[in-house]
Amino acid sequence: MKTTVKQAIKYGIVGVGNTLITALVIWVMMKICGFSPVISNATGYVAGVLNSFIWNKQWTFQSSAGWGSSAIRFGVVFGICYLLQLGLVMYLDAHLPIDPYYNQLIGMAFYTVVNFIMNKFYTFK
Repeated sequence: MKTTVKQAIKYGIVGVGNTLITALVIWVMMKICGFSPVISNATGYVAGVLNSFIWNKQWTFQSSAGWGSSAIRFGVVFGICYLLQLGLVMYLDAHLPIDPYYNQLIGMAFYTVVNFIMNKFYTFK
């Protein structure tokens, strides 16, 4: 249990870093380089996901699994978690009489928990 708590804290730290990197790359791409919002967004998310993969493999979970197989599993987990949170957000939007932005926050929290569990027990085991 102690290991899982330490991993969850590290995962949170990596997540904050990912968010900052993603936002910074998007800002640089749009404001300094003049790229479109779509290109900037995609580039920012690629940077954040790459950062997440490297730090979570090496630091959070200290995985000795191969880089290639871990990367494939990481991508699969990302896709599954993204689709699950999107489905949850759409469901909440249709059934909860609250501001849809709050449903996004619920979806983000859901994604974070499910992604941590799947990365711990599947991607980086």
